[in-house]
Amino acid sequence: MSVPIASLPVAQRPRERLLTLGPHALSDGELLALLLGQGTRGRSALEVAAQLIGDYGGLAELSAARPEELAARAGIGPARAATVVAAFHLGTRSRTPTDSLPQLTTPEDIAAVAIPLFAGARVERLLVLVCDTQNRLRHRAFVAEGAIDHVAVPVREILNTVLRHDGRAFAVAHNHPSGDPAPSPDDRRASTLLHQAARTVGLRYLDHIVVAGESWSTAPLFP
Repeated sequence: MSVPIASLPVAQRPRERLLTLGPHALSDGELLALLLGQGTRGRSALEVAAQLIGDYGGLAELSAARPEELAARAGIGPARAATVVAAFHLGTRSRTPTDSLPQLTTPEDIAAVAIPLFAGARVERLLVLVCDTQNRLRHRAFVAEGAIDHVAVPVREILNTVLRHDGRAFAVAHNHPSGDPAPSPDDRRASTLLHQAARTVGLRYLDHIVVAGESWSTAPLFP
């Protein structure tokens, strides 16, 4: 029979133990239970947390779970899934020294970051690389996906993504599933449009590269 956390003696409740003894005194399951907040009918938050960790095989594996994947699990849902994913990412970011972040100063730097993210992609996808004032990479986000040979360039969504993540500069990349990295006239027009739009909102447009497998090229502005 499940015992709700509220029915436990105060000294055994995860929140009270954390406040009294510190987070290091809690097990992985207890820390996760605090994020979940409450359990489901017939299962306490501690039991839901223990099952999650057990099903994934550990915290490292759970930390790699996609939000939609967690949200689909019984007793989790979108709100709890978002909380868990956000907590893992905050932990990752807090352990990443600022001086170790990749600096995107050349097209080669952008390609080195972008190429692995397109591995196995069979349709065109558009990637935004958000950077700080010193061009250090702070965030990666796919903002569009298209048919096998075309992806629209949502300028507003790209700029919103950069601003939402406190970016000051950005680069974009998209893939050509055809295997030819040569930029099309539309790719060059997109570069020009992004460059102009970035200037209007005080952002720096760095570059636009086209990826095809391990090959790549830049999509220069139209003169």
